[in-house]
Amino acid sequence: MQPPLVLFDLDNTLVDRRGTLAGWAAEFTAQHGLEDGDQANVLGMVAERAYPSTFEAIRTRYRLPVSTAELWRAYCTDIAALVSCQAGVLNGLEELRAAGWRVGVATNGAADIQRAKLRATGISERVDGVFVSEEADARKPQTRHFALAAARCGTVLGDGTWMVGDNPANDIGGGRSAGLRTIWIGNGRSWPPNVPGPDHVVPHARAAIDLLLLYSVDHTGTAA
Repeated sequence: MQPPLVLFDLDNTLVDRRGTLAGWAAEFTAQHGLEDGDQANVLGMVAERAYPSTFEAIRTRYRLPVSTAELWRAYCTDIAALVSCQAGVLNGLEELRAAGWRVGVATNGAADIQRAKLRATGISERVDGVFVSEEADARKPQTRHFALAAARCGTVLGDGTWMVGDNPANDIGGGRSAGLRTIWIGNGRSWPPNVPGPDHVVPHARAAIDLLLLYSVDHTGTAA
């Protein structure tokens, strides 16, 4: 029997993307001499989707005298310097692996920035594998995304696979469609009405880890 596998989303699950971006946007607008009102616009553009094309749009809109490539490199460096993962979560990832779990990260986004965050926080050293959507053009909620993430962990999707994330559609809906058990990180929100719910709802990633640790290493889909 293969060991149980848990896949974690990255942004707003293992790390606080919202808070990190807010701090970055304040620094970015000050550095480039933009108006106070521009901060919300820049934040909104990057929060929606952070790719080099996003920074091409920002460069054009605000007529910045630097290249898109320079803006993107600076963004990856700056975010890596700002982002953090709570010690309890990092310890929890190690606890899961010690308990016999395979642990992976399944995240949408650009490979440059997502892997920079994983290295900077120490998450990459504490998981068995990482899959970023840009690396094979497979985005959550596509089942192929979860399958590729499992492969990066040296295993396959099965009855003992869980998905933990904050996005109702990408993480929970996608995980359910792939046949996975799901844990939703509520972050103080209520589950959307008229949408099939997750198996469990918890306030943060450490609580999800504690829940998973309650299951036996050789579980077959039932609680220990």
